[in-house]
Amino acid sequence: MRQIASIVLAAGKGTRMKSSLPKVIHHVCGKPILAHVIQTACQAGVGRNIVVIGHEAEMVRETIGNTRVEWVYQTEQLGTGHAVMQAESILAGFDGEILVLCGDTPLIKPETLTRLMDNHLSSGNAVTVLTAFMDNPAGYGRIVRDDAGQVLEIVEQKDASAGQLIIKEVNTGIYCFNARKLFNGLKKITPANNQGEYYLTDVLSVLRNDGEVVGAVRVQDPLETMGINNRVQLAEAEKILRQKKLQQLMIDGVTIIDPQNTYIDQDVNIGRDSVIYPGTIIEGNCCLGEKCQIGPFSRLKDVTAGDNVVIQNSVALESSIGNNVSVGPFAFIRPETSLSDGVKVGDFVEIKKSVIGKGSKVPHLSYIGDAQIGEKVNIGAGTITCNYDGSKKWKTTIGDEAFIGSNTNLVAPVCIGSNTVIGAGSTITKDVPDGALAVERAKQSIYPGRVAKKNNKK
Repeated sequence: MRQIASIVLAAGKGTRMKSSLPKVIHHVCGKPILAHVIQTACQAGVGRNIVVIGHEAEMVRETIGNTRVEWVYQTEQLGTGHAVMQAESILAGFDGEILVLCGDTPLIKPETLTRLMDNHLSSGNAVTVLTAFMDNPAGYGRIVRDDAGQVLEIVEQKDASAGQLIIKEVNTGIYCFNARKLFNGLKKITPANNQGEYYLTDVLSVLRNDGEVVGAVRVQDPLETMGINNRVQLAEAEKILRQKKLQQLMIDGVTIIDPQNTYIDQDVNIGRDSVIYPGTIIEGNCCLGEKCQIGPFSRLKDVTAGDNVVIQNSVALESSIGNNVSVGPFAFIRPETSLSDGVKVGDFVEIKKSVIGKGSKVPHLSYIGDAQIGEKVNIGAGTITCNYDGSKKWKTTIGDEAFIGSNTNLVAPVCIGSNTVIGAGSTITKDVPDGALAVERAKQSIYPGRVAKKNNKK
């Protein structure tokens, strides 16, 4: 089988986004636009992905990372043909086919790219262009054919005649080229157009004039090739990808109560028989087990959770949650928290960078930060781990089966032993040994008649 590489064009500024960020790193359905394109190319069987970057190049590289990507630079924005020229040196000696992709088309499907490549190889074309028929072709290059239906050329809208502007078959900007013929053709094009740019589309005319075959494959759904040029189109792409994700989850056995008001990123995994309630947002690399109940109005990001987990009206970020755990309502699970099997985290509880052992409970109105809590511990209402001294965070350790009374302050660093009891209302500043009772309260004073005497003075 012939080798296939991709050249992904991602050097433009994307000025219509009106953003300080390069267009291709804006997120859609949980990851950068460009990352969707690269992933699709890999799924279609592309062996090498060369990404052409220019505007804020290092920001793009940092956002995408180096996985499955080779980078080349277009320091001057001189058109799509010029952008592809920049990849010639890195592909020196490559004898195969080149798929040219747009870095701002996150909706393109791997099946479409596979169909384009298969047609190209089976037809023996020098180049095969992916086309689309659009009721409103404004802004797109038009596909000009001869009387026999063969592709003659692609004319950009700004260079098109009145007769060409009525053509509804358009260029999607996606091609499959023979590598050798592509780079030979690029050497013959000039910037002789209204924009003063090197158009990649001109290579098709060069190849045809050299007696080569220029083919075309029509995309079945033109929406696949929609480029993201502004925030309106970004939202449209977001809606399409999210709907597709929700449909797949439901087909796989997840109940989505109200798909119109549920937001789940593309890379999220959810086990069957789980129920997702309205207003829920599940982002990033979340992986949830079976028979979970999430929501309503909850947000999870980069969370792993086991089976039978219930999270109500709560936020959980970058944390791990075991089996049979209950969270909320109105809890905040902050990054680097680990909730073991059978843990209960109740209403108005905040937990940060802490490990909560099996079967332990933090029922309500508590803050647990930088803590290691053992198994079967009960944390009373209003308990606070005082972990910050104004300059440094300190750790609190609580042993198995400890009982922490309500309204307790644990001033870290402090270690509470196993099977201990801390009296309600205590402020604990020293370690408590196993099996001990610790109480720290001021003596209660009672002054009979004081209220009446005070009122009489008025």
